[in-house]
Amino acid sequence: MNNDTEFLTKEKYAELQKELHILQTEKRKEIANKLEFAKSLGDLSENAEYHEARTEQGEIEDRINRIETMLKNAQIVALHHSNMVDVGTTVSVHKKGEKNKSTYKLVGSEEADMALGKISFKSPLGSAMMGKKKGDEFTFSAPKGTVTYVVANIE
Repeated sequence: MNNDTEFLTKEKYAELQKELHILQTEKRKEIANKLEFAKSLGDLSENAEYHEARTEQGEIEDRINRIETMLKNAQIVALHHSNMVDVGTTVSVHKKGEKNKSTYKLVGSEEADMALGKISFKSPLGSAMMGKKKGDEFTFSAPKGTVTYVVANIE
């Protein structure tokens, strides 16, 4: 897999396109207006409004560049069923010797949200389970030490 490739669902791709459009049109205009107002206040060296607007402008431009790069390198994936863990699959795992299962959707980095059970395929857990099949064991380093899991199900 190419490290520059960003795996996105169709929904996330559309969401990023919308965010990019808003940043490039509305937010840029907003910042330009703030900068003009701040300049009208006089001495720029001690002008907090001006410095705040410049900082905000930098953050917006950085986000625009990040989104443009993501969209350029995006590979659209659909959540799908498979017999092997891959980006787009839903995987149930349990610690070896335990019954309690945890279920995760393997997604690209931009969509990862642990609260929603979406983990990045680049995360320690996600990368450890990539390519595994139902019943396979895998080990990865967690903050509390090395943990062994078993793939219980793949959807």
